[in-house]
Amino acid sequence: MSNKKPRVRNVDKTPGPYPLSHFPQSFAISLGREVVYLLATRPAPTIEGQDWEQIFARMASARWKPSNVGLDDVVLEKTAWGAKTVKQDNPYKAKRVRLISGRNSPDYSFEKRGSTAEPPDSIGKMVLDIWNERVSNVRAKYENVRTVVLMKSEDLLELTIFEYETVMFNHENYKWMWNKNGNLEGYDKTSDLKRFTWQPHGSQFTVVEDVPQKKLSIRIKQPSLLNHNQVLDTIGFDDTWVEIIERPT
Repeated sequence: MSNKKPRVRNVDKTPGPYPLSHFPQSFAISLGREVVYLLATRPAPTIEGQDWEQIFARMASARWKPSNVGLDDVVLEKTAWGAKTVKQDNPYKAKRVRLISGRNSPDYSFEKRGSTAEPPDSIGKMVLDIWNERVSNVRAKYENVRTVVLMKSEDLLELTIFEYETVMFNHENYKWMWNKNGNLEGYDKTSDLKRFTWQPHGSQFTVVEDVPQKKLSIRIKQPSLLNHNQVLDTIGFDDTWVEIIERPT
């Protein structure tokens, strides 16, 4: 009897709207326009979670649908994205990035208290099982599930954007240990690099991702900040826009 493995046909999933991180031609300018608008109209501009979700949805001609699990906040046909932002001193040169990826509570999901008194590998497996269940549920609805990350400088003038496939993690590939702060850390058994952090207080789960070589990086010119009167004059505001319904006499 031959030990040779049988050859089988590949069953490829439907490709996404474009290859990972190969954003449409107009994407960079569209992102620049969005950020310049914020810089010109807000004294202290920021781009946080839902801001980025909505901006990316507009640029991808997709639908924004906020999700409790944060894995399918943006949807286009058979592709779903989770969208994340993170501050970096130099987004273009960053090699690894730490991303908050939800709250994974063994106490809620398994009725198991996740404390330092418990074996770290046991709690680590539960934390990954919770993550994997979420990813599995989203993948049951969409053929492509991605995460799109915006790395931003403090002043928003330098930005790097990249994507990766949102995947499940095989717990056998990782080892866990409690650190001196009482948080759980997961390390890749092959590379010995830290991949996860889990905090018992609040159950916050963090994943460390490698920044791919294929990414989009842009630098933006600082615009002048519009004052209130400039904005009001531009939109043609006058006092008739305000209707007094009631006031004390």
